[in-house]
Amino acid sequence: MKAEQISIFMENRPGALEQATRVLKDAGINIRALSLADTSDFGILRLIVNDVEKAKEVLKASGFTVRRTEVVAVEVPDRPGGLHSILESLSKENVNVEYMYAYVERSGENAIIIFRFDQTDAAIRILTQKGFTVLPGDKVYSL
Repeated sequence: MKAEQISIFMENRPGALEQATRVLKDAGINIRALSLADTSDFGILRLIVNDVEKAKEVLKASGFTVRRTEVVAVEVPDRPGGLHSILESLSKENVNVEYMYAYVERSGENAIIIFRFDQTDAAIRILTQKGFTVLPGDKVYSL
């Protein structure tokens, strides 16, 4: 039920993002979802890709600092309050959302959001018990 993302730490300068995406393009790696956060000096590019191991390998070979992280992909009802229902379920059980970002695909009538939790296994258990769909990693990489 968990998926893996890669986090790329890079200088916040012109061309850094292009360089990272070029490395992935040249390796034939498809980006499925992304989030970019920055400070004045550095940025963190978080990616869901179709081949995590290969992406990590080629990026490291190109001089990037890369880390793999477990995340959870959840189908979110695409209606007012859909996201709130998920967050409310987690909040009641004291599970914190460290960050989240949207996925590029829809699943039926639902949107897909990638979550990073402070208690990943507890979050998966809670969401599943509440009837939310948690997508397995292999489905996330290939949607």
